[in-house]
Amino acid sequence: MQDYPWFQQYGEKIPREIDPNHYDSIPALVDESFKKYSDKVAFENMGKALTYAEVDKLSVDFASYLQNVAGLKQGDKIAIQMPNLLQYPIVAFGALRAGLVVVNTNPLYTPNEMEHQFNDSGASAIVILANFAYNLEKILKDTKIKTVIVTEIGDLFGGLKGAITNFVVKKVKKMVPAYNLPGAIKFKDVLKQGSQHTFNAPTIKNEDLAFLQYTGGTTGVSKGAMLSHRNIVANLEQSCAWMEGGGLNDDEQQEIVITALPLYHIFALTINLLVMTKIGAKNILITNPRDMEGFLKEIGKYQFTVITGVNTLFVGMLNHPRFASLDFSRLKFGFGGGMAVQKFTSEKWSEVTNSPLCEGYGLTETSPVLTGNPLRDGGKDIRVGYIGVPVPSTHIKILDDDGNEVPVGERGELCAKGPQVMQGYWQNEEATKNCFAGDYFKTGDIAVMDEDGFFKIVDRKKEMILVSGFNVYPNEVEDVIASHPKVKEVGAIGVPDSKSTEAVKVYIVKSDTSLTDEEVLSYCKENLTGYKRPKYIQFADDLPKSNVGKIMRRLIKEADAKENTYA
Repeated sequence: MQDYPWFQQYGEKIPREIDPNHYDSIPALVDESFKKYSDKVAFENMGKALTYAEVDKLSVDFASYLQNVAGLKQGDKIAIQMPNLLQYPIVAFGALRAGLVVVNTNPLYTPNEMEHQFNDSGASAIVILANFAYNLEKILKDTKIKTVIVTEIGDLFGGLKGAITNFVVKKVKKMVPAYNLPGAIKFKDVLKQGSQHTFNAPTIKNEDLAFLQYTGGTTGVSKGAMLSHRNIVANLEQSCAWMEGGGLNDDEQQEIVITALPLYHIFALTINLLVMTKIGAKNILITNPRDMEGFLKEIGKYQFTVITGVNTLFVGMLNHPRFASLDFSRLKFGFGGGMAVQKFTSEKWSEVTNSPLCEGYGLTETSPVLTGNPLRDGGKDIRVGYIGVPVPSTHIKILDDDGNEVPVGERGELCAKGPQVMQGYWQNEEATKNCFAGDYFKTGDIAVMDEDGFFKIVDRKKEMILVSGFNVYPNEVEDVIASHPKVKEVGAIGVPDSKSTEAVKVYIVKSDTSLTDEEVLSYCKENLTGYKRPKYIQFADDLPKSNVGKIMRRLIKEADAKENTYA
């Protein structure tokens, strides 16, 4: 690992290297946790809890069905399409134990998006929540999927509670559109049939594929990042080494993590599902975090120690009157990723919770964690607005457009090398070749490293705004405007301008209806140099977001282009 200045001062507190071959596979790792923490609660959702021993048993039953009844072979692809429910860890662990490759699928995908992902991956099986099965019906015949398993929200709640939950969801709330999937089997029947057979665990090598994790498609058609067991194990080892610096798993009380981000997203998949399983944490699964009132009411039942999220989730929590009354006495840290954590958000979080909000950085293609802020000594070394320093066994370079490393303090594309970097894009050699500079993965993010070795993301390479020859970075504009007390959310884009190539335009969601254009412009005049100030301001009721709550500038720009023309 490079001898970053930060490590010269704090290097003894964080290991420089990890062993990516510590476990042969993800199942080898989780098997250890199932035995070590067997009596502890592993997952809880809507008041129903499962212990590590129960998750062990149920996931083996699921794996047994895949192997003995469905006839799926090691290396076959299985899609999982559901929100955060108890079923998710059962299905994911069971599929991995059977040697299958998991294809995580956003439940909100349109039929066309589903068809692309299923056909591109070659999925031959799917586990889908009944609420979304009507979309599968539309495209199933055009895919190679032969095994269809349908689950309902209350399937693992047991007894009367499960039956009532499924009835209310289907008949009262009418959340399950009618569908017709001949040959589909119910999840509960799968577990029952699987339990009647003997599961024979296959030999899984660390270079075997574990996940085809599709990118969000923000820069075009989504691509499947090939993540091996070794990639994921490496990132687990890296993340655990890093988090131990924050006092994680160092007391006699079980860690309690709030999982509001969807487990099918790489951030929650690695950190919330796998890392927390490795350390024996209790995982509180939140099915619908968009219901902020219900979300905060639910997590108010726990003295949680860790919470992960994206900036918009933290902003939503901080803006809700219930949030400040929660019990933060055991909270060790909040962990933000997926998008930049804004300075105002971080400072407000620390003020209200008396705990740090730590920003890290990574991508789907890197399993995902590449960097994190130091967590030692209560987070006193955390630098707000920075993504921190590289996790163990990770090398980072900042390169210019010609592939040359730039001096400290200068901007360039962040490129990374480490055991967590993907094998490549599934069946896409050209895209794989284009995303590497030698053996360094090109992230597409513009960053700068300071003299201490801390990195800061300036913006997406393709989202820079060119104003009269000057690069304007949307993150910087958004960060300033978001600190205005009357602003809830903001998205900055570049729009055509005949005099300056592009001009800055911002879309703002108000937190106070009295906010005016003049107030915003005046605030920007105080905090931004001339060419960075927005020429256009538009107020909106909401902004388009990804499945994890990341503001999608691309969609803002596309909608703006359809509605407006500029001189």
